[in-house]
Amino acid sequence: MFARITQFKMKPGTREAATAKMNALKSEIMGMPGMHSFTNVMNEDGSGYVISVVESEATSNANAPKVAELWGHFAEFMESPPTPVGYDVIAHWDKG
Repeated sequence: MFARITQFKMKPGTREAATAKMNALKSEIMGMPGMHSFTNVMNEDGSGYVISVVESEATSNANAPKVAELWGHFAEFMESPPTPVGYDVIAHWDKG
């Protein structure tokens, strides 16, 4: 498995609207090939991270155009472009 961890910063006062937009795009986000999990964390100041776990680095790279398209929906809310970094997954536990 492979994780893409993306740092972002939303403009002040846009957290609620950005969260609503994310929820509206859930089926597109989770429908990407190889998607295992998606987590979005954000502080009150709009700083946060998206952690997505997919089948492999190759899958993550193949999803890059769709990921860019999805981030485009948030352009009006963001202070600057998001910064993604990829990692091999060593452990991915779910109590579920």
